[in-house]
Amino acid sequence: MQIKHLLSVCFFAVLCLMLQPAMAQNKVITGKVTDKKDGSPLIGVSVVTAIGARGGAITDANGAYKISVPANAASLTFTYVGFLNVTVPINGRSAIDVQMEEANRALNEVVVIGYGTQKVKDATGSVATLGTKDFNKGVISTPDQLLQGRISGVQVTPSSGEPGAGATIAIRGAGSLRANDAPLYVIDGIPIDNSGGTTGSYGVGAGSSSARNPLSFLNPADIENISVLKDASSAAIYGSRGANGVILITTRKGRKGQGIQFSSNTSVSSPAKRYDVLGRDAFLKAVASVGANAGPVSEGGVDYGGNTDWQKEIFRTSVSQNYNLSFGGASKDNTGSFRASFGYDNQQGIVKNSSLKRLNGRINASQSFLNDRLKFDLQSTYSNVKDQFAPITNNAGFNGSLIGAAIQLNPTVPVFDTQGRYYDINGYNDAGYPNGNSFRNPVSLLNQLDDRDNINRFLNNLTVTLKLFGGIYYKGNVGADISRGQRKAFYDPKIVGFTDAIGIKQINYPSPTGNGTAIITHNEVTNYTTEHTLNYDKKWKDGSSITALAGYSYQTFKNFNRNEFGFGTSTPGVLVKNYDDFKTHLPYPVGDSSSYKLQSYFARVNYSYKDRYIVTGTIRRDGSSRFGDSHKYGNFPAVAVKWRITNEEFMPKGGLFDDLSLRLNYGKTGNQEIPDLGSQNLWQYITFPRDGTEQLHQNNPDLKWQSNITYGAGLDFSIIHGRLNGSVDYFHKSIKDLLFLQDLPQPTAAPRLYRNLDGDVINQGVEVGLNFAAVQGKDFSWDVAYNMTFIKNTLKNFNAYIVTGNIDGQGLSGAYAQIITNGVPLYTFNMPNYAGLDKNGFGIYPQGIDVPSLQGSPNPKFTASLTNNFGYKNWTFSFFLNAATGFYIYNNTANAFFYKGNLLSGRNVTKAVAATNENPLNSGEVSTRFLEKGDFLRLSNATLGYTFPIKSNAIKTLRVSLTGQNLLLFTNYSGLDPEVNTDKQRNDVASKGIDYTSYPKARIFTLGVNASF
Repeated sequence: MQIKHLLSVCFFAVLCLMLQPAMAQNKVITGKVTDKKDGSPLIGVSVVTAIGARGGAITDANGAYKISVPANAASLTFTYVGFLNVTVPINGRSAIDVQMEEANRALNEVVVIGYGTQKVKDATGSVATLGTKDFNKGVISTPDQLLQGRISGVQVTPSSGEPGAGATIAIRGAGSLRANDAPLYVIDGIPIDNSGGTTGSYGVGAGSSSARNPLSFLNPADIENISVLKDASSAAIYGSRGANGVILITTRKGRKGQGIQFSSNTSVSSPAKRYDVLGRDAFLKAVASVGANAGPVSEGGVDYGGNTDWQKEIFRTSVSQNYNLSFGGASKDNTGSFRASFGYDNQQGIVKNSSLKRLNGRINASQSFLNDRLKFDLQSTYSNVKDQFAPITNNAGFNGSLIGAAIQLNPTVPVFDTQGRYYDINGYNDAGYPNGNSFRNPVSLLNQLDDRDNINRFLNNLTVTLKLFGGIYYKGNVGADISRGQRKAFYDPKIVGFTDAIGIKQINYPSPTGNGTAIITHNEVTNYTTEHTLNYDKKWKDGSSITALAGYSYQTFKNFNRNEFGFGTSTPGVLVKNYDDFKTHLPYPVGDSSSYKLQSYFARVNYSYKDRYIVTGTIRRDGSSRFGDSHKYGNFPAVAVKWRITNEEFMPKGGLFDDLSLRLNYGKTGNQEIPDLGSQNLWQYITFPRDGTEQLHQNNPDLKWQSNITYGAGLDFSIIHGRLNGSVDYFHKSIKDLLFLQDLPQPTAAPRLYRNLDGDVINQGVEVGLNFAAVQGKDFSWDVAYNMTFIKNTLKNFNAYIVTGNIDGQGLSGAYAQIITNGVPLYTFNMPNYAGLDKNGFGIYPQGIDVPSLQGSPNPKFTASLTNNFGYKNWTFSFFLNAATGFYIYNNTANAFFYKGNLLSGRNVTKAVAATNENPLNSGEVSTRFLEKGDFLRLSNATLGYTFPIKSNAIKTLRVSLTGQNLLLFTNYSGLDPEVNTDKQRNDVASKGIDYTSYPKARIFTLGVNASF
């Protein structure tokens, strides 16, 4: 009995030991794991009772998990690639929700791509993104200024320093022969047209001016981030419209706890540099030195008795104001959100009578229904932009427009004569009107000319998203971009030096001398977009995933332009600003209209295998009304792969690299940037000076899409727990079947036709981007961002010879400075070599004055930028440097005005020219005398800010800042600024790198206040 009893006890003890684990499994814990940043569910998170323990659970597609643990388990550990491990005590709980924080936030940042978003670590193409903290600060007229110099491979060159001026944006190099070939802008998913309702001047006696920046309607304060799709594997989803790269702009949305936000900025601007021309005494001495009469005018000399600094008369220290107010929020369950914003800008230019005033209103709203299965998103923008223009043009003759007149005008000429009239060296006739237009009084140009525009623009987008089943959802959106612009220019009948309006004289209408002139330009742009997409999203527990997209897009574009003319007022001798007050009107408007349609089908698949191997394939088929039936449609495929090397088993855990990834890409995009019906016979109807028609261009049924083919490779890396990360990219872009407007030998029925030229425009180079969190202390931090680009542009297999780059000035009619030909970069300068002055002061041209040769390129070979951000407690300080080397600028301003012969005719020159031994009879032909290196280093931006430690229920945050822009410039270029690109196109062929009396850049200081409530 005792043995049997002992055996029974032993058996019972063993049974208890065996049952204990099974009994412990009865404790079940459930919960949800989300991203601490945005609350989104994390899929595939590993949940165990201890680090390294066997068994456990994996979160599902909703971030949910369910795990059985021993009754005595003390904690759960959550691990997920790219996130910090989290260990939480159980403390008897059966439900535990966890938020995980990214270990390397840079890799997990979400970037906007075409028709969606993507995490940086999953991106297979070359996509660069800037957020608000990375934007350029200070006075910002247009969104492109936010990213100027900030992204490798993206060169933003403003046409001038004028508020709202256009800019040339080249993404990975120059890519087309045609002018106005800009990247595609997509705002909250809606592609916009680059014309944007802007209006250029008609041409009124001193050349024409450029159209305004197409993005001037958008308030920079409303922008959340900007993404740039640089390669074709990224941009191919936009097909033909992505040929020159794509810039995606995302505006701010409503978020929980957002409340009211207010900002106010006051800025003071002044010219960063002025032309170093002679003052009165030095001018008279220089005139005498060339043998001319420097005595009083009454004795046949050039001394008019005054002492005028003409630059001081037209430039000013300007004050600008900017105000922004927004309020918004989101529901507790995030099913609805809204943000409304209002902005007002009043930017005064540093040239008198130039300004930009902008009034913006914007609403972003979203609402979900049916447990988030149905969602509506609305983005709506209204903008009113009013520009005032000073008479500064691209192609004024030897008299110059405002700046050309000011820098060459005799400093002894007074502003007013003894009768209080604007001084005119030609005098006034018996009727009291100026004689001729060979002299231009800059102050008269400013005050007797009123040139303004008024542009209203509406951008609206409504999107509906419907979750269907099995990870499939539908998205449809309808967008409308409507712009109405009007520009009014009124000319005083007594304006000095502006007595003939070229636009009128060309059509033989009587000269408006003594009558006054009015020109009104109307511009209407209407674009509608309809898009439908089906999306599929599937994730597996092993880290694999697939996303797929199929879509259809239809866009219509209409542009209407009309010009009206009026002459003679009921009050002669007075500047009249009302068109109806002019007694005589041209009996018909002058203008045109155009329209085209774009129909597209597209698809994209992105597959990730175990978060190691990622493949993206894209295809888009575009049909454009601009081509004939045989070439109406074009196909644009792309493929990209990414290998996340750090996720391979052979890579040591906890090694040097947090992330190491290799990318390869190939893609094709197209270009259809020709006028509508460009492939067909096109006629225009004319009524003056005769009724009839004339042919504009001949049909070409073989005209086809220009194609851009790119391939490249990239390496992404992150080390030191994400503190140092960056990328290195190689790219090769080839542009073929170049679209070109060809002049035909005369006589023919049509003067021109559009055709494709044989040849390859090659852009190849290397981009490097680095971000380093140098110091991450409790009180002090220091972050560094650096990027650089090496790029080479070459035209190959090209059998044509095309000239462009018009040069203006006295004796320079028909002159040009650039050619497009085989074996050299686009827009290469072509001109005689200049080797200085001989002992008699005449120019030396070793190969001959009429023998041009290939010179340098206006395309930089190297660009770089460096940003340093410092933080100390509540203080922040940042500064931004940018640089470019390996390019040339043609100083057309110097060619037109700054040579010693001007002194003979009583015109001013710079001190440097006056100090030379140049013979006043020496001519000023286009040559390398005026071709200069444009290399520069600029302290572009510096900001000091302080955030107040607020302990108030009414005010959440309060910050003040002081920003300086364009603070220092290091360059040997003799002009005002090497970052300039005056539009000097010729026969619709683009130019680059020419500087001609451009509106100068300003040095700006801004005091800002930001508060939230």
